[in-house]
Amino acid sequence: MGQGTPSPILTPALCRAARGMLDWTQSDLAEHSQVSRSTIRDYEGARHELHRPTAAQLLHALEEGGVIFIEVEGVGIALAERR
Repeated sequence: MGQGTPSPILTPALCRAARGMLDWTQSDLAEHSQVSRSTIRDYEGARHELHRPTAAQLLHALEEGGVIFIEVEGVGIALAERR
């Protein structure tokens, strides 16, 4: 469906993985990010891309929750949990 501009960091798989690290449901992420659960569901299911402001809201919420996104040269983006 090609809506929006892809986030340079957040992918659907990383979004799911980050939620898993925090033990958050899609509803939890929706509450923390002020993004609708249906938008998160559709993004994680690769049904559409996110607009940059929406991706920023999700990234901010996940980072505030304790996830750290680390760019690893030659590998891509890795996740770590802030302790």
